Amino acid sequence: MHVISRKKLREFCQIHADSCEALDDWFQTASKADWTNLIQVQTIYQKAEAVGNFTVFNIKGNKYRLITSINYEKQVIYIKYVLTHAEYDKDDWKRDAYY
Repeated sequence: MHVISRKKLREFCQIHADSCEALDDWFQTASKADWTNLIQVQTIYQKAEAVGNFTVFNIKGNKYRLITSINYEKQVIYIKYVLTHAEYDKDDWKRDAYY
């Protein structure tokens, strides 16, 4: 999979230094993956879930949420948001998930 864009991960990492290793691990795994559907994603990330048009990953024991849009046909993952659990619970980002 081609991940667009790692910049969002780096920016989040600058603010939340304890997320760096987990986000880097996710990036490395996702970049090497050849997923064709959510079920395949869940073989590696069991708690990954579909929320509207997005796929949400729990990062660092659910402390952070990585919200992505995955185009399985084109093998591209678009990073939409990286949020703390509290930011995720605010639901502001969800308006984009259903349009």
